Order: sequence, then structure tokens, then C-alpha cells
Amino acid sequence: MLFNSYEFIFIFLPITLFVYFYLNKKRLTEAGKGFLVFSSLFFYSWWNIAYLPLILSSMLFNYVMGNTLAKSNESDATTRKQISKKSILSIGVIANLGLLAYFKYSDFLIENINYTLNTNVPVLDLALPLAISFFTFQQIAYLVDSYRRETNEYDFLSYAIFVTFFPQLIAGPIVHHKEMMPQFANLRSKVINYKNIALGLFIFSIGLFKKVVIADSFSVWANAGFDTATTLNLFEAWATSLSYTFQLYFDFSGYTDMAIGLALLFNIKLPINFNSPYKATSIQDFWRRWHITLSRFLRDYIYIPLGGNRKGGFRTYTNLMATFILGGIWHGAGWTFVFWGVLHGLALVIHRLWSQLGIKLWTGLAWFITFNFINIAWVFFRAKEWGDAIKVLQSMFSLNNIMLPNGLAGKLPNLEIYQIKYGDWLSAIHGDKWSIVWLLVAIPSVIIMNNSMQIANGFKINKNYLIYTLLIMCTALSLLNTASEFLYFNF
Repeated sequence: MLFNSYEFIFIFLPITLFVYFYLNKKRLTEAGKGFLVFSSLFFYSWWNIAYLPLILSSMLFNYVMGNTLAKSNESDATTRKQISKKSILSIGVIANLGLLAYFKYSDFLIENINYTLNTNVPVLDLALPLAISFFTFQQIAYLVDSYRRETNEYDFLSYAIFVTFFPQLIAGPIVHHKEMMPQFANLRSKVINYKNIALGLFIFSIGLFKKVVIADSFSVWANAGFDTATTLNLFEAWATSLSYTFQLYFDFSGYTDMAIGLALLFNIKLPINFNSPYKATSIQDFWRRWHITLSRFLRDYIYIPLGGNRKGGFRTYTNLMATFILGGIWHGAGWTFVFWGVLHGLALVIHRLWSQLGIKLWTGLAWFITFNFINIAWVFFRAKEWGDAIKVLQSMFSLNNIMLPNGLAGKLPNLEIYQIKYGDWLSAIHGDKWSIVWLLVAIPSVIIMNNSMQIANGFKINKNYLIYTLLIMCTALSLLNTASEFLYFNF
């Protein structure tokens, strides 16, 4: 079941909302909590019920481990008990990473062993369980926080809501227990708040519009350029890379908007996950704006524990590289993801070295460099194989494959002496002049316009916002012919 599907919008969501608040109105708060967990697990099982035992087992294991860590009294602990506490944490983290590695990286490891040792070990062909990367990281953070004595003891039902809450279960944001548990316990969250419902539907409609109208339009050209076309001319290659750059942004930020809007219907505030990342004027600025909750996790649970910037320049650069290589691996089992992580790690190292020189670039130039680096790096993130990435990049930077529209042949005939051709210049990606219009509109929209959270800050319950919500919601619903999955479902 997808957020952008009729069965979710018109059946699952209304029923879940009605029953949840009805039970709370009758002061059956535990029943309401249990129903929300049941609904979330039903939502998760819609794709493949075979993985329901997996998430249930993962939750039960981490709940027991977390409570065990939380009960440990650090002040009275002997050295032996402290070692035992660290051992419990180690077992918990290793078990979570082992589960993730088995499903996500087994085949990748086997393929590389076969290639290196010239063996023929059969791959397992395991299907990636939905949301495993997200709920694994979320629960690892819970274990570490329990070890640090930053959590309380919770009953299993409360913990289950924290992990399975359906608006953020599948693709985040990656939330902390301290952000969620107090909200679920707050009695005010159990009463219908019509302002939150109006605001939630407003934000949800923006996200739905981003996904259905914008992201899915760019996906046609991106998919054709990366997966179908055998060769690309210069403009097709740039249109391919930029189409994916905008598809990914509007797809994932659209999902996050929808998650935030849905959570508000239940009076729950999820953390902001995007803050106009393509406005960034440095790679560090980008990671403060893009997938903010993942950046927070990488910083708090990998970069800082490795030593952060506290152990000298060389260790700082090493820690940055290690953090972003792991970030790349988290996104997918493939060398293209590893290389994408390496690129971003190197970019952050270079930015740090550059900053120490005290030289500041003109803001426009800084943005141009940052945006183009991000766009080029996304090529490796999107490509299924190295060859796909090389195909696109070679064409992006080759001046031997320029093709212009047929309509310019009579107006610019002398260009043929420079081996510039005329023809169907975007045919390989199934594009036309409207593809260029979409790109030319998308670029200024992401660097000039307010983002959805900024727009939501000015929300008021009045006729204008009602019309705006209905307009974008109906436009998106009218295009829901075939609901397409969100890109981050693959990670």
C-alpha cells in the first residue's frame, strides 16, 4: 500500500483515523494504541506478509535489549557490570547490523567473492524487506541512547508504536525515541485537533503533488536515459542527470511531506527532513539540508563516536570519509553507492581544507559548483551498473555528440562545420521541448521558492488555503492512474 494510492487515501487512512480517535474518545487509550500498532503492521504487511515476523522479532529483540540497558545502574556498577553493559550493547548493534547485512548485502558479498576468487557460489536472491534500513537504524539509535541512559523504560506497546508508526515506518524520517514517546503519551494527542487535521491535509497534498505530478514526470526521462538508451547526445545526457536530480528531490521530499502531514492528523509532529537542499552553497550546507535525520544519525552515531574533529586534522578527514562511505553503503549494496559515498566524503574533506584557507567564493559561484557536484554525484547513485554511469557522464562532457532540434537547421546552418548535427535531439529519453521547460522551471523553483515547511508556517484555516489544498490534491488524484513506488523504498 502506497501513500499515493486510492486504497490508502480513501479506505485505510479514514478508517484508521476514525477508529483510533473513537477508541480514545471512549477512554480506551490502550486499545487505541494497540489499534494504531495493528494498523501500522497491516500497512507494512500489505507488500509482503512474509516479512511481518521479521519486524516483530526485531522489535521484540531490541525492546528487551533496550530495557536491559536502561535498567543498568551506571553509578553503582562495578567494572565487571560496565563491561557487561557494553557487551549487551555490542550484541544488540551487531545483531541489528547482521540482520541488515544478511538481507541487503549477502548477494553483493557473494558476487564480489566469486569475482575475486573465480568461484561460483550461488547467490541467495533475497528480496529486500521493506523499510529494513530505516527501522534498523532507528532501533540502533534507541539501543545506543539506552546505553547512555537517555531513555526511560517503556511498555512493549509504546515501543511498538515508536518503531511501526506508519507515516514514517517505510522511508523515515529516522526518529529518536525522545521525539516520539512523549507525544504518544500526551493526552492532548489522543483528541481530534481540527487545526492539525487541516494543516496535515495541506502538507500531505503538497507532498502528493510533488510525487505524482512532478517526480513521476521527471522519472520518464531519467529512466529512459539511464536504463533504456544505449547512447546519448550532450543534451540528452544533461537532461537525464538533471531529471534524476529533480525526480529524487521531489520524490523523497514529497514522501517526507506526506509523512509529516499524515502524522499531524494523529497530532504527532515528525522532524523536518528537508530544508531546500538545492539552495546549498557548500557540500556541508547540503548535508545540513538534505535528509536531515539521516545526517543526524551519521553524525551522532558514527562520526562523533569515531572521534569527530577532536583528534586532529588527519583523523577528522579519516572520520569524514569513513562516515560517508558507510552512508553510501547504507543506501545500497553496490560499488556505485560506495563510490557516491567516497565522492561526498572527499568533497567534505576538500571543503574543510578550503575553509581553513579563509577564502570565500561569490555566493552564486559557490552554489553553481555545489549544485553541479551534487548532480554529477547523483549519476553514480542512480546508475544500476558502472557502465550506465559512464555512459551518461561521458556524454555530459563530450563535445563530439551535440545535436540540436531540426527547427534550428535553417537558422544555424554554419554549425555543421563543427560536427553539430540536427535531428530528434531528445528522442533517446522520450523527451521533447516540454522536457526542457520542466527543467528550466524546476531549477529556479528549488532555489528561489519557499519549501513546503516554510509555506506551512503561514498556514491559516481560511478559504484561500482550502481552495489551494483542494486544487493540488485533486490535480494529483486525477493523475493517480498507476501508483508508483517511492525511490527510497529501494534503500
